[in-house]
Amino acid sequence: TKSRGEELAALAAAKSFIKENVGAADDLSYSFLQVARTEARITSRAGLAQFEAARYIRDLAGKAHSTQLAQLAARMTSAIRASSRLGEDPFLKIKGLIQDMLEKLEKEAEEEASKKGFCDKELAETNEKKADKTNEIEKLSTQVDKMSSRSAELKEEIAALEKALGELASGQAGMDKLRFEEKEIYTKNKADMEQGLEGVKMALKILREYYAKADKAHASADGASTGIIGLLEVVESDFTKGSAEMTAAEESAASTYDTESKENAIEKATKEQDVKYKTKESTELDATVAETSSDRSGVQAELDAVLEYLSKMEAQCVEKAETYGERKAGFEAELAGLKEGLRILESETAASLLQRGSLRGVKRHVA
Repeated sequence: TKSRGEELAALAAAKSFIKENVGAADDLSYSFLQVARTEARITSRAGLAQFEAARYIRDLAGKAHSTQLAQLAARMTSAIRASSRLGEDPFLKIKGLIQDMLEKLEKEAEEEASKKGFCDKELAETNEKKADKTNEIEKLSTQVDKMSSRSAELKEEIAALEKALGELASGQAGMDKLRFEEKEIYTKNKADMEQGLEGVKMALKILREYYAKADKAHASADGASTGIIGLLEVVESDFTKGSAEMTAAEESAASTYDTESKENAIEKATKEQDVKYKTKESTELDATVAETSSDRSGVQAELDAVLEYLSKMEAQCVEKAETYGERKAGFEAELAGLKEGLRILESETAASLLQRGSLRGVKRHVA
């Protein structure tokens, strides 16, 4: 700057004056030329520290591919140049820029860690809900399948029972018809047999009474009467025997019919009870299946909602979670770099301040 040039010119003139008038000044350890060079060196060192810090941030931005750090380095360079033109010390402004960026990155790192914690918590809880709902659906599905299978089995058994009942009813109807026909035939034949037997008995009575008379006219007919009566007695015996056999056959048929009809009635009652209870069980199972299926649909709706939320959370969290270690390392590198830049700036500036204090002492000593 102009003042800096004037200062250097004054120092040069002072040096010349001292050399011309005070030869012993050449032996002084601290000449005005040395003071000027030292002060110029201190001023240059402070500026270099500032540019060194800016360069360090810029290099870090390139390594980390950080737009924010690149913008910070640009702003630091602009501040240094602007302050140099205005003759101001940019230290505080540069330090403020670095400090602001530090705070911003620390806040972002904290938010990222908080987001990571939130994502981990939500993903863990949602996956747990997913597992619970999936297990619940599997259990309900197992129950539905088991009850549906049992109900179908019962329906098959009911169908078989109803078929057996139909066959039993058909068989009983055939027995009833046959028994009715047999009864009619027996009744008719029994009546004919009884009538014939009665006729034979009446004939025998008449003949016996006739041939038993003492005043019969034809004694020679005794032999013939004995043959006729004997023949009728044989017929009577056959009719009696036939009637007895007919009655026995009817009684046997009637007894068999009664026994089989009772057995059929018992079987019918048993099968009907089986149909009743199996139908009741099947109906209850179907109702429970419907209720359980409704419960399963409700749980499925809950699972769908959980899956939808999980999909959204994975879109927000999983990809980020995969690079969180790298992002964390990047944050840490950026923060460390900023702190290092701040350390360079502060250490070099402190050294400059110490040197400036030393120079002021030198100036006072020379004066």
